[in-house]
Amino acid sequence: MGWKGRIASWGRHEDRSDTGEPRSLEPEPERAPRATGTHPSRAVVDNAVYCDGERVEPASLEQTYELIRERRGLGWIGLYRPEPEDVEAIAEEFGLHPLAVEDALHAHQRPKLERYGDTLFVVLHPARYVDSEEVVEIGELHLFIGPDFVVSIRHSESPDMRSVRRRMEEHPELLRLGPEAVLYAILDRIVDDYAPVLRGVATDIDQIETQVFNGDAEVSHRIYQLGREVIEFRHATQPLGEVFQMLRSGFEKYHVDIELQRLLRDVEDHTVRITERIDSFRELLNNMLSANATVVAQRQNEEMRRMTETSLAQNEEIKRISSWAAILFAPTLVGTVYGMNFDHMPELHWLLGYPFAIVLMGMVSVTLYFVFKAKDWL
Repeated sequence: MGWKGRIASWGRHEDRSDTGEPRSLEPEPERAPRATGTHPSRAVVDNAVYCDGERVEPASLEQTYELIRERRGLGWIGLYRPEPEDVEAIAEEFGLHPLAVEDALHAHQRPKLERYGDTLFVVLHPARYVDSEEVVEIGELHLFIGPDFVVSIRHSESPDMRSVRRRMEEHPELLRLGPEAVLYAILDRIVDDYAPVLRGVATDIDQIETQVFNGDAEVSHRIYQLGREVIEFRHATQPLGEVFQMLRSGFEKYHVDIELQRLLRDVEDHTVRITERIDSFRELLNNMLSANATVVAQRQNEEMRRMTETSLAQNEEIKRISSWAAILFAPTLVGTVYGMNFDHMPELHWLLGYPFAIVLMGMVSVTLYFVFKAKDWL
């Protein structure tokens, strides 16, 4: 199989674990300082020159620069959260544009690709899903791609640059294609790492759907939180379309190998599908928010209905009690009046006084009973 065939068959998920998840995203271990007169910066986590696709270990950054010039090799310097003096020293050696260096130092840039002469400045936002906290973390990676060098500056734990180097070193024929091949490998790694994030978000959405229809009161907060994470995730992936468009525009001018062009287009296709999936997540979350509002409204209406029914039942009881109180009040009033025992009450000595009082109390009570009955109070 020729070298082009080996490149074309270079698997997109070579550096995966048996479960399909990306390997550890911890920072690369610092290499032990070599016995030289200079002391390497702690920000330099990997430093190598690739001559004809084979790795050469320089003793210092100064030797890296010499090997690049003398052996026409490809220098690849990896930095992790460097200090300004670390980046400025490298920028001076490679003639990096001050504006790009300033962006790399301050970070918090949107994903983009800018050309400064024959040097590319690329900002990428890798992502990872933290399962223990059920959150999406967005990182930031800056790349300087020159004719004979690659400088990567990470401001976050991801992506796993060790796996990218390992894959490249296992395929020296790809390294021979130059810095653009390194850019492809890094893009491929970042886009691959988006897949576990999509799976994690999809699982969260399934859980939210269950919470919504179970009437969980806390689900609204989770929907808003996940919605913000999905929007940030989209901000990391959507601008990649412009990055690939700018790369395509330079294929002919910079004589990018045809097989490398195909590999980059393959990564672009995966990016488009990921962005479409993220858009579907946003739509699902919006629908769930509407559904949750409907469920909450229905639950509130049900509560109001039950409260109204209870209130009506209480009103009926109050009407019955009031009716019987009024019926019993009439004979009580008559009995109270004739129970005063005053000497000058004519009815006290009237022969029919007692029957009259009894009949009067009965008539008033019966009359009130029929009146309340007619009004449905009894």
